[in-house]
Amino acid sequence: MTRGHRTLAALVLLGLMFALFVSLGRWQLRRADERRALLAAIENGRREPPLALSAATPPDDLRPWRPVSVHGRWREDMTVLLDNRNQNGRPGYWVATPLILEGGEGVAVLVLRGWMPRAMQGVPAAAIPRAPDGEPIAGELVQRVPRLFELWNPGGAPADGLPAAWPLPGGPPTVQNLDLDAYAKATALRLLPAVVEQHAPTGDGLVREWPQPSVDYHQNAGYAMQWFGFACIAGIAFIVVAVRAARTRRALRRGRGP
Repeated sequence: MTRGHRTLAALVLLGLMFALFVSLGRWQLRRADERRALLAAIENGRREPPLALSAATPPDDLRPWRPVSVHGRWREDMTVLLDNRNQNGRPGYWVATPLILEGGEGVAVLVLRGWMPRAMQGVPAAAIPRAPDGEPIAGELVQRVPRLFELWNPGGAPADGLPAAWPLPGGPPTVQNLDLDAYAKATALRLLPAVVEQHAPTGDGLVREWPQPSVDYHQNAGYAMQWFGFACIAGIAFIVVAVRAARTRRALRRGRGP
């Protein structure tokens, strides 16, 4: 490879690096904007007055992060355990139970009641605490059941299969992720398009420290500045290589002159 070819290859590489670093910096700025918007949505939702959920609650009122209170009748026979939900490093489950709302036959809201530990070696599995009927439930709305990453299982049984008949003889089904539409179809319940994360303690032993979404947009802004800094270095290197190549060509031309 001649010197001219090496210079051309270096310029192409530096140009691609500049474009890549600028693209990554802009992506981090978009992520920062998304997190900033999420933080604003959380703060605005939590500032709203508590919503008394009922079967007649309009969907537009079911805004995420809004505090809610709800009365109803538990369907503990349709409880689902969400597996692989750790709490301070301890493996366990989230307990999800539908609550039939007052004033509407078959209309329910899915309630994430709390966390319970998984059975460990030498430690027997704890029984799922009963949900007391008649007591008001206080919590916060979320758009869906938070999902965990799961590997695709080609040709196998679905990892989150729900039973066709309730209740199961062996106890509640255990799944990793729970889709509201699939759960409504399996239970024949008319679910509100939102989920309640229960907050108020009820003395049942369940832990209610729910994970919060990451809203540290400053981190993304810092990453963006780093990528733009790398882009500046690549751009300066591109200019230096190009200027040196141009000077070399001019010197060669003068050396071949009359």
